[in-house]
Amino acid sequence: MQQDSLIEYGSRRVIITITTILCALLEIVDSTIVNVALNEMKGNLGATLSEVAWVITAYAIGNVIIVPMTSWLSQQFGRRNYYAASVVLFTICSFLCGNATNIWELVFFRFLQGLGGGALLVTSQTIITESYPIEKRSMAQAIYGLGVIIGPTLGPPLGGYIVDNYSWPYIFYINIPIGIAATLMTLQFVRSPKYAEKRKPRDVDWPGIFLLSVFVGSLQYILEKGHEDDWFESRTIVVLSIVSVIGLILFLWRELTFKYPIVELRVLKNGNLRIGTVMSFILGFGLYGSTFIVPLYTQSILGWTALQSGALMIPAALTTAVMMPFIARLLSKGARQQVLVAIGLTLFFVYSFWGYKVLTPDTGRDDFFWLLIVRGAGLGLLFIPITSLSLSTLKGKEIGEGAAFTGMMRQLGGSFGIAAISTFISNQTAKHTAYMSDHISTFDLDVQQRIAAIKAGFMAKGMTPDVALSSAHQSLQYTVMKQATVLSYMDVFLYLGLLFLVCVPFVLFVKQRKNQEKVDMSEMMH
Repeated sequence: MQQDSLIEYGSRRVIITITTILCALLEIVDSTIVNVALNEMKGNLGATLSEVAWVITAYAIGNVIIVPMTSWLSQQFGRRNYYAASVVLFTICSFLCGNATNIWELVFFRFLQGLGGGALLVTSQTIITESYPIEKRSMAQAIYGLGVIIGPTLGPPLGGYIVDNYSWPYIFYINIPIGIAATLMTLQFVRSPKYAEKRKPRDVDWPGIFLLSVFVGSLQYILEKGHEDDWFESRTIVVLSIVSVIGLILFLWRELTFKYPIVELRVLKNGNLRIGTVMSFILGFGLYGSTFIVPLYTQSILGWTALQSGALMIPAALTTAVMMPFIARLLSKGARQQVLVAIGLTLFFVYSFWGYKVLTPDTGRDDFFWLLIVRGAGLGLLFIPITSLSLSTLKGKEIGEGAAFTGMMRQLGGSFGIAAISTFISNQTAKHTAYMSDHISTFDLDVQQRIAAIKAGFMAKGMTPDVALSSAHQSLQYTVMKQATVLSYMDVFLYLGLLFLVCVPFVLFVKQRKNQEKVDMSEMMH
């Protein structure tokens, strides 16, 4: 079989594994590390908040455009060459981002960095899958999963430390030595599969590339900017929504009718991959959504620093890391993937419901500890079974095509999650504020006593009675707003938990049936 020739042994496999994890970590850490440096960039480059947010958006758009094309590009240029070129592009753009002199220069280089980075994630997964024999594939996915799950968690504390002790360009400069080492190791040790076949320029699916870029780029913009622009109140969002839908329809038609499509949609005939793709979307929703909401809550409501918020997530990431090899061993001993995924989803429900119960305007650090440990355990149970299920019955170049689909869906799931959560928090906060304001009357004795006590406190600090009274009213309004925001975060945790719980019977029922078909098929083939 063609792919068996790519299986590596001994120290060579160890080096390839380290290289792929380094590259995956480079890509993922970079997607979250900038979050804590936006304020510094804003002041340093003289940009507005909405302009500086493009530093995140441009990277995500570059990422999500390139991911579906990675399998085709690997075949076109040879996997090793394409992988090395991606690392080089990522590293050069890291240097250029650090040297940017204005916001739009930085945004442009971040987009190019995203094009290089998107390839690293999916190609790393394909290389690591094919470097291990089939019986050790679950362990390979566990090792790869460490990078994917720990990466988003490492970003904020690392970024916080660099910004506090150095300056924002260094969050990009730290990529340079790692990128150089990864490039040299790739050129020396990574091999290209023999099934790569080049297309003549006239056979290249240029319309497919264009339509994919238009569809995915527009969709990612809508998800990143929709909340900020008030969704369909914005003309740009409406136009891009229409463009995205038309782009999707034309893209699907093109890929299913063209002889050499840029994205091989026919690989989705594989039942396991179809289910894995849907589950990857849900995993992305949960992984990125919860990674987004906890630091946001601790910083905006509890007033923590970026470093404190990031450090809070580390024990949960270590829990996931410790669990990964055990989950892989269970899978290699024949544990059913759908059962592990169902347990993982249930743990995510427990984590979310627990979060719903413990959130207050002054929740302590200790209250988060075990809650996040449960989240870490849930992620460990979701990542490897979903990934190994998705790729379990694929052969040869199908592995790369399948990895591209699951990678793209995980990324889009994260974008959908963050967009949905941002909008939901905003809407629920407005609703709770209106409800609470309606129920606070200045004729109420308790309210009058509260205002009088706050006023007295301000007067003791030297304010005049009228200024103290005005400040007391403002203080009460602030308390109402803060409480309303806390209630909206509680709602997010509750509904996220219910979403995961609803998925449990679906996973157990559908996956078992699909898996069984595949088992029967493989037995017939043998």
